[in-house]
Amino acid sequence: MSDSLVSTAPQTPWDVSDIRLYTEDSWREPFAKLRQNMPVSYRADSPYGGYWSVVTHDLVQEVEIKPELYSSSYELGNITIADAVGGSEFPNFIAMDAPRHTEQRKVVQPAFNPSQMALREVEVRQRTKDLFDALPVGETFDWVEQVSIPLTIGMLCILFDFPWEERHDLKRWSDMASNVSPETANEDYHLRFHEQMGQMLMRFDALLEAKRALPPSDDLMSRMIHSEAMGNLTPIERIANIALLIVGGNDTTRNSMSGFVEAISLYPDQLALLRADPSLIPNAAQEIIRWQSPVTHMRRTCTADVELGGQKLAKGDKVVMWYISANRDEAIFPDAERFDVKRDNARRHIGFGHGVHRCVGARLAEIQLATLIGEIVERKLDIEMVAPPTRLGSPFLHGFTAMPVRIKAS
Repeated sequence: MSDSLVSTAPQTPWDVSDIRLYTEDSWREPFAKLRQNMPVSYRADSPYGGYWSVVTHDLVQEVEIKPELYSSSYELGNITIADAVGGSEFPNFIAMDAPRHTEQRKVVQPAFNPSQMALREVEVRQRTKDLFDALPVGETFDWVEQVSIPLTIGMLCILFDFPWEERHDLKRWSDMASNVSPETANEDYHLRFHEQMGQMLMRFDALLEAKRALPPSDDLMSRMIHSEAMGNLTPIERIANIALLIVGGNDTTRNSMSGFVEAISLYPDQLALLRADPSLIPNAAQEIIRWQSPVTHMRRTCTADVELGGQKLAKGDKVVMWYISANRDEAIFPDAERFDVKRDNARRHIGFGHGVHRCVGARLAEIQLATLIGEIVERKLDIEMVAPPTRLGSPFLHGFTAMPVRIKAS
């Protein structure tokens, strides 16, 4: 950003990238004040350098639908507020612009088409039932560890034909690839990151080569290895795309599953509504994505001088779209803080992004969440949070590391 523009830009008093806002669950007030007074504002200092914040629903969508002005390319920056992943460029297809983004997305997208999702829904329902059958009734346990993680990791194992007994590797790689926090900005972390990503690459290369030896099919790994756009990626491109698919299929759904328990603890009347009318369950799945906003932000980089929300941004500026704020925008969602399973526009959330970069696996996440909610409703379970949850220290993913609960059947 040029010095002249810095001097005239509205300077926000809040660094909304500060992880304490999320570990302490105190993010609502600063974002509400920004939406009201400074929908586009600049923060000159943060652990990640200077950045613009975009906090209202309409302006986030405006950025999303203009990829020619607001680039996702890793070559210009990154898709998160941090300028690199593990200290280096991370060329996955979400961190690209057209035409490369379009070409690679077209390879992955058919693995999430309606026929594939119909198959996945059967698998999700069976896995969810089996897991709930084994939950300890009347005992305290960690919902994150015993429900949210195994359900989402289990689906990844299906998508990748990955051995269930090696599932802990998937979680570790996902956590490292999605880690945006000040702790990553040192050489020791960079070394550990590249070591883990190297291990991930070796394991997935073996899976990909096994698929290469078989006739092409519609599953995700086969489509990747047999495609022109993704069949001969460089090692760092393979690492970046595998990490993207793991994170996209794990962290976001995991944190919405945990968020649902917090939501019905705060608003128990909403669980009663679901029990009285299970047809509300699909809408409840949309509402928990809005309410939880498992992806806190995405970042773009200006490709030219541009005006946004009355502010002048310069070529090369870092623009951070705060989904967590846009999904609390009262102009779109009245009484936005309330978790409301009857909310008539819950689907207008931008928890999955908007425009050409909208999450390719959104439908699978919706199936998983609706299935989880349905199981809780059908079994008439009461879930009590017996202690405050431990929250993830990240400005990128909005989630939980632990949530002690106790369940009982009504």
